[in-house]
Amino acid sequence: MLSYISGRILQSILVLIGVTIICFIMFQYMGDPALALAGMDATKEQLEETARMLGLDRPLYEQYVRFLWRAVHGDFGISFMTKTPALQLVLKRMPATLELAGTAMIFATLIGGLVGVFAAVKPRFVASRLAMVGTLMRITLPTFFIGILSIYFFAILLGWLPPFGRGDVIGIGIWSTGLLTVSGLKHLILPALTLGMFQLSMSTRVIRGEMMEVLAEDYIRTARAKGLSVLMVTLRHALKNALIPFVTIAGLQVGQLIAFSIVTETVFQWPGMGNLLLMSIGQNDQPVVITYIMVIAFIFVFINLTVDLTYCLLNPRIAYD
Repeated sequence: MLSYISGRILQSILVLIGVTIICFIMFQYMGDPALALAGMDATKEQLEETARMLGLDRPLYEQYVRFLWRAVHGDFGISFMTKTPALQLVLKRMPATLELAGTAMIFATLIGGLVGVFAAVKPRFVASRLAMVGTLMRITLPTFFIGILSIYFFAILLGWLPPFGRGDVIGIGIWSTGLLTVSGLKHLILPALTLGMFQLSMSTRVIRGEMMEVLAEDYIRTARAKGLSVLMVTLRHALKNALIPFVTIAGLQVGQLIAFSIVTETVFQWPGMGNLLLMSIGQNDQPVVITYIMVIAFIFVFINLTVDLTYCLLNPRIAYD
C-alpha cells in the first residue's frame, strides 16, 4: 500500500514538472515580456534593463531553472496590467470558482446518482426512459445556450433569480464566500445549475450503466434468492461495486468544472478564475495566464491523486495489483 501511494505521488510530481516545461515554452513564445512590462513607449535601454531584471538575457536552461525555482515558491511573476503578483490575482478569484464548481458538482453527483440508480433498478419505467432521453438531450446542448435560456426564463420572464454577478459576499480570513448571504445564494443557483447540467447527464448515464452491469452478476442474484429486499441489495451489494468507475468520472468532472467553467462565468459575469483568464488573454497578461494553467494543473493532479487513493479504500486489491 505504501509503495503504491509513494509511486502515485512521484508520478504527480513528474506531471507538474512537465506542466512547468509547457508553461515555460509558452512564456517564450507568447510575446516579449520585457516590452509588455516596460510599455510600448520604453526606450531601448529600458527594455534591456527590464530584460535583465526578468532574467531574459541568460541562457535558456538557466531561465527554466529560475522559472522552476520561482514556481516552487509560488512566484509566477507580476501581472503586466495590475502590477501585482499574478498568483495573488488568481487566488483572489479562486473562492468564487471553487464555490461555483463545488455546488455544481454536489448537484450533479447527488441528483445524477439517484436518477442513475433508479433508472438501473427500474429500467422499464416511463420515468426512467424520460430521464435517459433528457440526459441525451442535455449532452447535445452547449453550455452557453443553457445559460442564456436560464437567464431568459428564470431571471427575465419569471424574475425569480438574478441574471448575473455574485451577490453579497462575506470575508472569512482570506476566503470570500457568498454561501452565507441570501443574495449570494440566489446569485449562485443559476450558474451552478447551468454548469452542473452536463455533469449531471454524464453521472446519470455512467452510474446507470455500471449499476445495470453489477445487477446482472451472480452474487446479486444469490442475494435476491436469499430473500434480501431490493433496497438492501441495491445499496449494500450493488452500489458499492458500481461506485469505483463512478469515482473516476466524478474526480475528473471536478477538475473539468473548475477548469472549464469559463463559459458559465462569462455568461453570468461570475467573478471567478475563468473570467480572469479571458481578460488576461485579451490583454496578453502572460504571468496571469501561466499562473492559471499551473493552478489548474495542480488541482487536477491533486484530484486524480485523491481519486487513486479512494480506489484503495473501495477496493484494496487495486493497490496490491
